[in-house]
Amino acid sequence: MKHNDDGRRHAGRYGRFALACLLPAALLAGPAHADGWPYPGWQDDGVVRVKALALLQTANATLLSQPSATRTLQQWCAEHRLAAEPRIRALRDTDTRKPANAEIRRQLQVGADEPIGYRRVKLACGERVLSEADNWYVPSRLTPEMNRLLDTTDTPFGTAVRALNFSRRTESARLLWSPLQQGWEMRPLAASAGKPLEIPEQVLQHRAVLYKDGNTPFSLVVETYRRELFAFPLNQRETGR
Repeated sequence: MKHNDDGRRHAGRYGRFALACLLPAALLAGPAHADGWPYPGWQDDGVVRVKALALLQTANATLLSQPSATRTLQQWCAEHRLAAEPRIRALRDTDTRKPANAEIRRQLQVGADEPIGYRRVKLACGERVLSEADNWYVPSRLTPEMNRLLDTTDTPFGTAVRALNFSRRTESARLLWSPLQQGWEMRPLAASAGKPLEIPEQVLQHRAVLYKDGNTPFSLVVETYRRELFAFPLNQRETGR
């Protein structure tokens, strides 16, 4: 019995010693966000900030060059291994209502009495929400099947209306976060301070109009992209797929 008591005392001392060693590292890493941020490699230094800006500009340019944000995000998800199955899901918010104002009706080229549909969704890859979108659209310019999908399912908008072979014209594109301060190129890059890079939840916003038949607008969308675009270990090594 004494031998067992001694073993328990030794185990307790070793456990307290290990905990004391781990606490400083945990405190240095800072609090983790609910979405799992930060991920390995995203420390706050000049080189990482340059890489973050390059990634943000790449995402922005790719979204601007493609007609469907859904397909662009799916490709981004696959390339950066954000989920085991790189498939975009639309998570509908059925509680929010935002009636179309006069400016939205003007851009959609409809009168005051024309019914306007509204859809608010989050586009997720696996468990990661990559963007949130407010979408106003003209049901009379879609097929009955398209309207059914939009009204009763979580099908992403771009997927539901894909048969229209639509085009997209971006009205505005705003970076909501700048990893580097103005004039950074005239100063030495900052060394790591041993803390994670703080990235705000919203990093990029696009406002765009979708057209069918060349010049008939049928949808106006405001998309806000989130930091989960960067939810992968930076500088990860290539492994077999």
